[in-house]
Amino acid sequence: MTDDVMIQINEGLQLHISGDRAGARERFASLWVRIGEDGDPLHRCALAHYMADVCDDPVDELSWDLRALAAADSLTDERAQEYHSTLAVRGFYPSLHLNLAEDYRKLGDHGAAKTHWELGQGTFGALGDDPYGAGIVEAYRALAARLGIESDSPDFRRRRSGHNLE
Repeated sequence: MTDDVMIQINEGLQLHISGDRAGARERFASLWVRIGEDGDPLHRCALAHYMADVCDDPVDELSWDLRALAAADSLTDERAQEYHSTLAVRGFYPSLHLNLAEDYRKLGDHGAAKTHWELGQGTFGALGDDPYGAGIVEAYRALAARLGIESDSPDFRRRRSGHNLE
């Protein structure tokens, strides 16, 4: 089944990737009006997640990342798999919490940043042993350094059986 809204979200993402942040922001804002606060959770999650990346104001970025998290919380695996058969909602959380931790860090709320950093670590089991998973783990390491957290400590470990960050 073709999902026209996801196609348009991906077109906005491509604008961002190509360097047209303003164009992406405009596309996403227009789509958000169409989707609305109570729209399809998959659409809201994806759109809010990408909209946060094109915000210039950290307060706006946080607002969009919080919308993405709320949408993920109401999203089911069944709905996600209608879009792509390999998707599982639990796989969204490492990135969502990472983004929120970074937002809070930018805003100077290191307590909230650390909370989301820790929550995100608890979702590492959803990451695959692939470049995406490795990239997310490395982003957590880099954020730990910015937050002054020892990323080589026992508190920083990949919580999945048989895997660790070392």
